[in-house]
Amino acid sequence: MIETEAQVREWGRSVGIVIPKEAVIKERIKIGDNVKILLKKKENPLKETFGTIKLKRSTEEILKEIDSEAWDIE
Repeated sequence: MIETEAQVREWGRSVGIVIPKEAVIKERIKIGDNVKILLKKKENPLKETFGTIKLKRSTEEILKEIDSEAWDIE
């Protein structure tokens, strides 16, 4: 069993998932084979890819500081 990602696509009035060729080769899947699929929607792909950042100050504090500095420019 392997884990892979695929994008859901529309085919006529149905939807389908394309299995990556590497997965087909590794699992020796042939046309007509039955496969078991575990589905889990990615809630936030960017967060899952890049993670999160923890700041010492809140975003609101940082934005206020940037805004006040912008007005100080002469």
